[in-house]
Amino acid sequence: MSGHENAYGQPLGAPVANWSPRPRPQRTVLTGRYCRIQSIDPERDARALFDAYMLAPDGRDWTYLFQERPTSRAACRDYLAALAASSDPLHYAIIEGASKLAVGTAALMRIEPIHGVLEVGSITYSPLLKRSRAGTEAMYLMMRYAFDDLGYRRYEWKCDSLNVASRAAATRFGFHFEGVFRQAIVYKERNRDTAWYSIIDREWRRVRAAFEAWLSPENFEASGQQRRALAAIRAELP
Repeated sequence: MSGHENAYGQPLGAPVANWSPRPRPQRTVLTGRYCRIQSIDPERDARALFDAYMLAPDGRDWTYLFQERPTSRAACRDYLAALAASSDPLHYAIIEGASKLAVGTAALMRIEPIHGVLEVGSITYSPLLKRSRAGTEAMYLMMRYAFDDLGYRRYEWKCDSLNVASRAAATRFGFHFEGVFRQAIVYKERNRDTAWYSIIDREWRRVRAAFEAWLSPENFEASGQQRRALAAIRAELP
């Protein structure tokens, strides 16, 4: 129960005082210690992204995405052009800090300014970005943009319920599992039951503190090995 009732004794949701629609995300630049988030430029990014994606021995990283892996640099350029033309999803390139090259993409999508809700999705990491500090920092930078800069109340993660890797990533990043929407969509001529996860604004301070502690250079050995896992750090926070 919320503790709030109307004149008829019916329970009501908690008040959201002085609420106003949030700004829409923009094609902005988000800069971190290990990576940079910026708008996709097909001419600039196609070669680097295609080469990075082709480091994977096969296309299994694309099984649960709506597209298949591009088979040529020209096809990659066309793929990126379509991403760059979209405003929802609003796609970003993830630029690795040392090389200054694009090594993956991600999007803010299903953007609902009136309710302060959006989703992170279409996360397409190359082998150069997976299991890296830059890969984790990219998710942190996008969350920070949504909560701190834009003032959104809810940040969602959705994936095929069979996508074990995506579900594990959501849990690692601090999302709460909310359930499975059965037969939610059809893609690639098959059914998708969609697993839903979220972080809400009152949880963000703890999630943010864990990210910042994990990303600190002091959390890594000279070899690059982490000293404490992200989930472990978050569990220790009040």
